[in-house]
Amino acid sequence: MNRPTGGNRTGRKLGQRVRKRGKIKASSRRWLERHLNDPYVQRAQLEGYRSRAAFKLLEIDEKHRILKGAKRIVDLGSAPGSWSQIAAKVTGSTDDAPTVSAIDFLEMDPLPGVAFLQMDFLDDAAPDALIEACGGAPDVVLSDMAAPTTGHKRTDHLRTMHLCEVAAWFAVDVLNPGGHFLAKTFQGGAEADLLTMLKKNFSSIIHIKPPASRAESVEMYLLAKGFKGKSEKVD
Repeated sequence: MNRPTGGNRTGRKLGQRVRKRGKIKASSRRWLERHLNDPYVQRAQLEGYRSRAAFKLLEIDEKHRILKGAKRIVDLGSAPGSWSQIAAKVTGSTDDAPTVSAIDFLEMDPLPGVAFLQMDFLDDAAPDALIEACGGAPDVVLSDMAAPTTGHKRTDHLRTMHLCEVAAWFAVDVLNPGGHFLAKTFQGGAEADLLTMLKKNFSSIIHIKPPASRAESVEMYLLAKGFKGKSEKVD
């Protein structure tokens, strides 16, 4: 498989309704009502997470234990920062000695123990910058990256899968032996050649849709567990 090339995220009571104010569109009002009444949104607010996405990672980790014992973690597509919050906690990362590095082209407010890079992960300088920022080879590479949606399902799928492929090659290049790679994909699955590469380099490959992922969402997560190590790395 050829490597892909670059190129250019107060608890509330359930059942709240949004009052009609100004010229808010009906579709926007329905989205806001769903968001306010989402129990995961409420839990995130109550438990201090920056977004409901925190529970996707927590649910995956509860079953697959990918964060246990991790000393360094890289978080790709990190904004607004809920996965980085969890990563900093499990690694004991501090501002003086950060062991979590995160990257996003969007802004992200500072987090204790997280070295954040606001840049495009597809930038040639990004991989080395991430490893330098967290102090060495990571035990886990997380990717919640998704390309901005166009409304065309096939295009959106291909663009996000490209990000998944670039993240996968990055993980194979930098992970410590025994490490894990978790990345967002879209339903329709990963491309066959990507799965072939991952199966050669990791002990097991699993597709997951955690309960916190909305039922109507086409997102899924690809988990590659047990990196075999650079001496066995296969292209």
